[in-house]
Amino acid sequence: MSKVKYKFNKKSLQFEEVKVTIKAMVLKIFSVIATGLVFASIVIFLAYTFLDSPKEKMLKREIAQYELQFQLINERIQQYDAVISDLADRDDNIYRVIFEAEPVPNAIRKAGFGGADRYSKLEGYKNSEIIISTIKKLDKMHGELVVQSKSFDEVYNMAKNKSEMLTCIPAIQPLNNKNLKRLSSYYGFRTDPIYKVKKFHPGIDFSAPTGTEIYATGDGVVKEIQKSRRGYGNKLVIDHGYGYETMYAHLHEFKVRKGQKVTRGQLIATVGNTGKSTAPHLHYEIRKNDKRVNPIYYFFNDLTPEEYETVLDLSTRPTQSMD
Repeated sequence: MSKVKYKFNKKSLQFEEVKVTIKAMVLKIFSVIATGLVFASIVIFLAYTFLDSPKEKMLKREIAQYELQFQLINERIQQYDAVISDLADRDDNIYRVIFEAEPVPNAIRKAGFGGADRYSKLEGYKNSEIIISTIKKLDKMHGELVVQSKSFDEVYNMAKNKSEMLTCIPAIQPLNNKNLKRLSSYYGFRTDPIYKVKKFHPGIDFSAPTGTEIYATGDGVVKEIQKSRRGYGNKLVIDHGYGYETMYAHLHEFKVRKGQKVTRGQLIATVGNTGKSTAPHLHYEIRKNDKRVNPIYYFFNDLTPEEYETVLDLSTRPTQSMD
């Protein structure tokens, strides 16, 4: 039973019973509830701001663990990336050198993967940066591994064809020159026999009598036969494949025809004195990927180490070309 409240009436000098209206009761109830709500809000705000709930503590521990794992993954990615770089270096500078193949261009090895929108779904989160960075590294590794895999497939095919390639590479002198006395002019800047000025001589001259037999220096197909009274005169070009071509100039007679397959050591022509030539001789060139190279480096099947050293020494002396 609720207590009855009284108040003192100063006019009548008597205590009178206080009658509580419904409106006053409602206002009182609402004021109590409002005060409680304000207090509760302050408590909740402070709790959520400065204190973690058990669930939040658990989530924070999980996030910290994920960050640690991402760091460990990134360290392993760096290790794998170093291994891939080593494989690429070996591929370009060892395996492809052995098979005389061009290295894989760096632009292909480091080609981009995906587009700008590829990682857009991962943005906007607290740990977006570390996640996107890790996935980019994985994508880069994936692209490099695909390129490396294709490269090793090419190297494997080259290895299977190695014996065929070795028979095609020019590896002997184009005529009989066991005593090395027929080498009269070498690759490099030489004195022109007609104009008497230094000019680049892109091949080697072998001095020999007209009719001396000339042999193919590697397996291949006769690409060109040309008769002329100018320049190189009568010349013959053999395509050996694998980027190699040999050219034989100032010829007297042709012993093969265009399109004919030839083998190393096969008779293909005879020495002549045609075109711009001061005496009977053979002008011999080797081209690798459309660039003229020094033929001396391709006599390894013909010369002993001592003979090779002698030829290298002779090639450094000033001489006059014969064409």
